[in-house]
This record gives sequence, structure tokens and C-alpha cells, in this order.
Amino acid sequence: MKHIHILGICGTFMGALALLAREKGYKVTGSDQNVYPPMSSYLESQGIKLISGYEYDIESFKPDQVIVGNTMRRGMPIVEYLLNSELEYFSGPEWLYQEILKDKKVIAIAGTHGKTTTTSMVIKLMDDVGLNPSFLVGGITQDFGVSSRLTDSEYFVIEADEYDTAFFDKRSKFMHYHPDILVVNNLEFDHADIFNSIEDIYRQFHHLMRLLPGKSTVIYPKPDTHIDKLLAMGCWSERCPLQAEHGLDIKPILQDYSQFEIIDHNKTLKINWTLLGEHNAKNALSAYAVLKTLGVSLDKVTESFKNFKGVKRRLECIAQNDHYAIYDDFAHHPTAVAQTLRAIKARAGDKERVVAILEPRSNTMKMGAQESALINALNIADEIWFYQNSVMQWQAASYAKDNFLVFDQVANIVEHFKQSQPERFTHYVIMSNGAFDGLHQQLGALARRGVEIEKMRNFS
Repeated sequence: MKHIHILGICGTFMGALALLAREKGYKVTGSDQNVYPPMSSYLESQGIKLISGYEYDIESFKPDQVIVGNTMRRGMPIVEYLLNSELEYFSGPEWLYQEILKDKKVIAIAGTHGKTTTTSMVIKLMDDVGLNPSFLVGGITQDFGVSSRLTDSEYFVIEADEYDTAFFDKRSKFMHYHPDILVVNNLEFDHADIFNSIEDIYRQFHHLMRLLPGKSTVIYPKPDTHIDKLLAMGCWSERCPLQAEHGLDIKPILQDYSQFEIIDHNKTLKINWTLLGEHNAKNALSAYAVLKTLGVSLDKVTESFKNFKGVKRRLECIAQNDHYAIYDDFAHHPTAVAQTLRAIKARAGDKERVVAILEPRSNTMKMGAQESALINALNIADEIWFYQNSVMQWQAASYAKDNFLVFDQVANIVEHFKQSQPERFTHYVIMSNGAFDGLHQQLGALARRGVEIEKMRNFS
């Protein structure tokens, strides 16, 4: 049995890759600087041994191959040791293509927002028509309970991230995937730590377009200024634009898009599901277009969307009682923050309140590259609780006012939550792409405790 050791194993991509390697028959071990749930507990539950930190002798593990995550940098002792050794090493995307993807028909979901949710929808729809696809997604799909799987299907569905590949390969990860169907949900400036401008992002996507064969298909929304500019740089593949004049569109039935219609030329499908927001309805249209491109039966689509459970940490309601609901959301870009809050505001209506609780954890947020756009997005909420962590390079305190509270400790957020006495039902939306020092778990526990206390009162 071959043994691979993964550096940076607890990232969403690398963790999912670890499980694919295990399913392919490899012995898998790994380490990471940030070993925390849910990924750490998830990997350990799958029988993968983890080491916290990088202070160890990698050769003592005697791996056949080392996979290097893109969080690893030159100058790190373990990286220098690896380069001086005789060990064979790869980036995660390169290993994935050579070992798995080159033998599959690849469906790649790319774009700034909605990749994880759209990828999960495509997997669900394909599975429900019997295609049983392999997949890798940057989160844990609640329909399958895993972030990746390997099957004997000819299809592989993958979330195609534009972040760079490794310290020795600065191309976007998706350059290694060679998709047969490519979805580009949207394009915006992000990842200010590696991209200087939106033009840098265009360039990476254009490199991907130049690799696609003419028989491949690119699915994308219209109008989208950034995608239009990208396609103008060159596209040699079949195009599937999503827009009313091209026969594919969405129309809301309810304001929060918990019910909406997919319009496919002269056919209308009514979708009634558990997700919220126009952005998720657009994600659904992209997923529908993938199934249509594959030429498979669309008879089960309505039922598939109805039963779609979503993805952990994507506007996931983690606790609710008679007084408030608490949501966990991965939003870490101003547009994603705005989409999330608009969806909840539409659900809340005029009689209920929305409180946005934000940890600016992504590199772009910490740098303040989109500061004003972020503040504008947060102001969609009725009240804002902003966590000013120690690594931020800008100060949110200048925005503080009655409905904009700034905290420098998570414990203070928890205490303020305990003291809050909302007069009307309140939706608390926790937004972070990290652990937020366990805030989700703490507030969720308080909400569940409130339910138990209420039951005891009613009983007595």
C-alpha cells in the first residue's frame, strides 16, 4: 500500500483530497498548523492520522509521496527539509489530475461566489438520475455527509478554485482539472493577497479557457460585465448563457426565493426548497444547465431541489427557539455578505430583526482591500456585531454607532448576546470562513439551553 503524507491537510480542498486518496487505496497521514473541527474531527473519524504543527521529522513517516498544500511557504523548516530530501512531492491539484481526473469526464464549478453550493447541487441532481458521480467539494455536503467520494462513474464533479496551487506553482488550482463542462457562476475581485486586480483574475480564467477543447461547454450568466470581458479575451468552446433571451432564467414566487421558477424556453418548473436568496436560485439554474448539457432526464429535477439539504456553513440554521434563530454562514466577501443578509432580510420581513455577526478572517478582509464595500453590505442588517481581531490591518471602530458594535474578544460577544433582550424575533447571522473561536457552538448552546428552560417552565 502506497503512503502519502499531506502538508496542510485541514484545508477544505486538502481534507477532501485526503479522503479521495484513502478511497483509492493509499495510506494517508498529514499535518496542519490549524487543526480544528469540523475538518480535523471529520478526518480522524475517517481513520486519517493527524499531527498538529510542523515540528517533526517528515522522513520518519517514510511516505512514498508528499502532497504540499498552498499554505506552505519557502522558509518553513519542513518545506526546506522536504526540498533537501529525496522525497517525491506534488501539489494537490497536480496529484489529483494524474491519479484520478485524467480518466474522468470532469464537470468544474468556478467563480467568485456560490461554488460550493452549486457543486453540491450538481452532485445531488446527477446522483438522483443514477449517474453516481465522483466529487470533491470545498465543504461537507449535507446530502452525502462527506466532502469527496470516488466511484466507478465516468463523471467527476469538482469545485474549481482560482486560488494559487502551491509555492512552486502559482497558477490557479483549476488549471489542472481540464474540464469537459465548466460553470463560471460570476467573477469579482477577491484574494487580494495573491491578485493585484480583477485583470489578474481574468488572466487566470483566460488561461483556463485556452486549455478547453472546442467540444467542451462553458455555462455562465448574462449579463455579467466581468464574464463578458473574460469571454471577449477568447473562448473556443460551446457556450451556454443563462438569460431570459437565451431561454434559461429564474423568476421568484416568494420574495425570499424559497419558492421560485426555473424557466426553460416554453417549460416552467416550480421549485419549492429549503434554501433562501436570489443567489441560491441562480446557483440552481447553473446546476440545472449542467444536467441539460449532459442530455439526461430532467424529470426528477424539481424533486431533487426540494430534497436538497445544502452545505454545512452555507446559511445553515444551527439553532432556533421562539425568540431567535442562529445561522452559520461562510460569507467572506462583501458580495457574499450582502447576498446572505438580503436573503435573511427577505425571510424576516418588517416584523423581525436581523443581526450580522462578522469575523473578518479572509486575507482580503484582514487587509481592508474592500473595506467600504464590506461596511455597505453589513448595513443591510438592522444591527452589526463586528469582531475586531488582532490581525486586522484596519480599524472598524471608526464605524461604531448605536447599531454597529465592535468587539475585540469573542467572550464579549457571547456576554452581549446573553444580555440582549430582543423585543421581536431576531435572526443572528454569524459570518466567518474560520472557527470564530467557537462562537457558533457557544451561541447555539445558549439557544438550545433557552429551549430547555422554556420547556421546564411550561412543565412546572
